[in-house]
Amino acid sequence: MLSIDLKGKNAFVAGVSDDQGYGWAIARALAGAGANVSVGTWPPTMGIFTKLMERGRLDTSLPGGGEWAIRKVYPLDAVYDTEEDVPDGVREQKRYRAFERFTIQGVADQLAEDLGGEPLHVVVHSLANGPEVQKPLAETSRAGYLAALGASAYSMVSMVQRFGPMMSEGGAFVSLSYLAAERAIPGYGGGMSSAKAALEADPRTLAYEAGRKFGIRINTISAGPLASRAAKAIGTIDRMVDYYKENAALPACNTADDVGNAAAFLCSPLAAAITGETLHVDMGYHAMGMAADPDLLTQE
Repeated sequence: MLSIDLKGKNAFVAGVSDDQGYGWAIARALAGAGANVSVGTWPPTMGIFTKLMERGRLDTSLPGGGEWAIRKVYPLDAVYDTEEDVPDGVREQKRYRAFERFTIQGVADQLAEDLGGEPLHVVVHSLANGPEVQKPLAETSRAGYLAALGASAYSMVSMVQRFGPMMSEGGAFVSLSYLAAERAIPGYGGGMSSAKAALEADPRTLAYEAGRKFGIRINTISAGPLASRAAKAIGTIDRMVDYYKENAALPACNTADDVGNAAAFLCSPLAAAITGETLHVDMGYHAMGMAADPDLLTQE
């Protein structure tokens, strides 16, 4: 039987702060396929996340039965590439003081030390932040726009720069995008549509550059909306989910596990010839050219 086999592979998933979002679902799917999974968590949420994990309050069950465990949790603020980029005011904040190396370079260095010479096989970029996401694009400030691109898109470029040299040939990078990269989505502002567009354009270029330099594959998943805790910041996420359910080619909304399973496939040997691709996991919503009208299907 053909199956996804990642036994013994080392994976890192950036952007996991609870058990509700896509990052957690991807980490679980990778673990279910046999990978050793570590995660990166935003420092301000690190304390809550680790306490929930220690108290057994997170859903660590696997779809086929059994449990999975995170190998290690690393504090990661992907706004900062190196220690020199971190302002003193941030470093002195209560939620950051306990951590020494929370930049992308810092986490890459820690991970390399912890792996002890073993290669990294899988990296997942599940990061997004737009401080002005509820503002229309036409009202977004330059600072808000650049912040969205820096945190949500350039962080992917930076991670390829710093994690790529640690990865084995044939390794896989996966990032998460959204249909706002291609279509106008009212209520999804603050430069986040531009950030998602970059998250689909940059991996195509990186697929070539990192493919030739490191021998790794880079793909993107354009996922349907998910009413996770993080997505509540959008403000209209529940309406977006309902609209997908009504108008997707398959009249439902994808689950987090749907995206997790797709990511596991892209990271596996089964996808060895796939790179530079954007895979839509959205029940076919992206294929629709107008709102669904059931009456049209019943007319003679």
